[in-house]
Amino acid sequence: MKKDILVIKFGTASLGNGEPDVQILKEIARQIAQLHKKHYLVIVSSGAVGAGKSFIPRYEATIAQKKAAAAIGNPLLLKMYQEVFAEYHIVVAQSLIEKQHFSQRPQFLQLKETYEELWKSDIIPIANENDVVSNRELKFSDNDELATLIASGFGAKKLMLCTASGGLLDPSGQLIPEVERIDEKILSYVLPSKTSLGSGGMASKLTFTHLANKMGIEVVIFGMKETDGILKAFRGESGTTFRAYPTKINARNKWLASSGISVGKVSIDKGAEDALKARKSLLHVGIKNYTGEFTKGELVEIQNEAGETIGVGKVRISSVDIPNSAGKNTLIIHADDLVVW
Repeated sequence: MKKDILVIKFGTASLGNGEPDVQILKEIARQIAQLHKKHYLVIVSSGAVGAGKSFIPRYEATIAQKKAAAAIGNPLLLKMYQEVFAEYHIVVAQSLIEKQHFSQRPQFLQLKETYEELWKSDIIPIANENDVVSNRELKFSDNDELATLIASGFGAKKLMLCTASGGLLDPSGQLIPEVERIDEKILSYVLPSKTSLGSGGMASKLTFTHLANKMGIEVVIFGMKETDGILKAFRGESGTTFRAYPTKINARNKWLASSGISVGKVSIDKGAEDALKARKSLLHVGIKNYTGEFTKGELVEIQNEAGETIGVGKVRISSVDIPNSAGKNTLIIHADDLVVW
């Protein structure tokens, strides 16, 4: 790859008041055209439902109506992006993604190869969840998650999340320009709310920002209300910049950590936690408890005694067989299938 990868996500509320605003899209295209010269870009864009819902009589936001609105709105939204980027001689491509594209490595590698082919031709993929067919049980929680999985899985250096607030605000309403590490104090600034238009909120953004930081990705949460909002945020002159943590996680394990579907949780004791951080395997003796139903090869979260998620891994044994596993040294997760942060 000749350029760094940059992922920029725009939520429904940041694109307009309920439906995409052409003037905002023009500003997005103008600024991204400048970043496009030195970066391989992915735009993660909400707005399909907003673009299509006016065509559904008596729209009440039922699941079926949202899927129908997305089916109508996706081509309309892409056409709007095509028109605003055409002024800068930039071609865009639609990429409708489902969670299984991250959970199955062969599908993930095909997705990555497709994006790399687009980048070779200077084409910008515009990603969104494939709402029309996405299974309710396996949906992305919101496009913050989708953007984070793309950034982590594809090896992006920076992830930018556009929000109505323009960044993280302290209790007095002042913008916090930089965060070195997301801790309890930072999380306490966030109310568990969301905009009336979007599916996420600042709490969601901090959750996925934390994951991205642990994968070595710098995250900027910014807004579009000021002139050159995207460019200023990219340079660290506006919004809130969340610094990446030092990491040596390889590409395969970044995919593993961001593969999207964990079907259970395994709680471990202090001895097992120390062993995992020393890059050793998880054995039965270190397990205190587990929840969820999982089979061999599925992904589970690993939690320490404080209830903190310290990593993820693919199990070598099903949840049904754990109670009857032979001996305390039974292998639960091999070190090669573990990501610990």
